[in-house]
Amino acid sequence: MTEKEKAYAGLLYDFAGDPELQEAYSNAKNKCFEFNNIPPYQKEERDAFIKQFLGKTGNVINIISPFHCDYGYNIEVGENFFANMNLVVLDAAKVKIGDNVFIAPNVGIYTAGHPFDIEQRNQGLEYAYPVTIGNNVWIGAQVAILPGVTIGDNTVIGAGSVVTKDIPAGVLAVGNPCKVIRQIAE
Repeated sequence: MTEKEKAYAGLLYDFAGDPELQEAYSNAKNKCFEFNNIPPYQKEERDAFIKQFLGKTGNVINIISPFHCDYGYNIEVGENFFANMNLVVLDAAKVKIGDNVFIAPNVGIYTAGHPFDIEQRNQGLEYAYPVTIGNNVWIGAQVAILPGVTIGDNTVIGAGSVVTKDIPAGVLAVGNPCKVIRQIAE
């Protein structure tokens, strides 16, 4: 099993020991640099570039620079996607984002983590668990979404939240750790 296959399976993997992952990571960093340096007034060029870079996108996508990710090909966003400046996506595993999702500035979506075991961590091992964000979700400023989390449709995540566990559909959730505050009425 390759290190990439281990990552997709949610097993510990060795990024430093896999030239394929290192090359993909390096390519993504170069593409992020290129994207972040396309002037904002060149919207058509920016849109075409990001659609080619990410794994899957809808027709309408708007990401404000700077944007950073680890690979790009593991990110899927739906139709009418908006991300404000400083979105960081550590996409060692799949990140699936639905339609009509709005992300405020300084949000981090993290699929990658490191083991608690000191020896494993010092060996450079890591794990990756997918993140899924449903349709019609609004994520407030400075939110951190941790590995393995699913956020349901029609949900709002309040600014500054640290999302450590799944959040159901149709709720307002805030805090550190992020907790459901109330249902969102129609």
